[in-house]
Amino acid sequence: QVQLVESGGGLVQAGGSLRLSCAASVRTFSNYRMGWFRQAPGMEREFVAGISRGGTMTAYADSVKGRFTISRDNAKNTAHLQMDSLKAEDTAVYYCAARIEARLAITKYEYDYWGRGTQVTVSS
Repeated sequence: QVQLVESGGGLVQAGGSLRLSCAASVRTFSNYRMGWFRQAPGMEREFVAGISRGGTMTAYADSVKGRFTISRDNAKNTAHLQMDSLKAEDTAVYYCAARIEARLAITKYEYDYWGRGTQVTVSS
């Protein structure tokens, strides 16, 4: 069983930055591919970024490419999402997710474990 807890959300002005963290309670964090998703009101949960087990490969949604950076620290069982140049359309609840299989996955159905989410609000 994997427990994920997100933190770092909040209210920020457009153009600002936030750093989200995901703390995982699991014996071997490096066995899991990690992902960040977001869900705005009335919208489907969408893929934001993903990172491989060792942290060497990353993937991003086109809407955040060049502005967001995903990373992980396997020694500390944590994953992060650095969000820069934030826009009003980035406003959403952000979720951390874990997947046991190594293959990159960009749909919510392919992830096995989820956190409860953290709210990010960007004011314009």
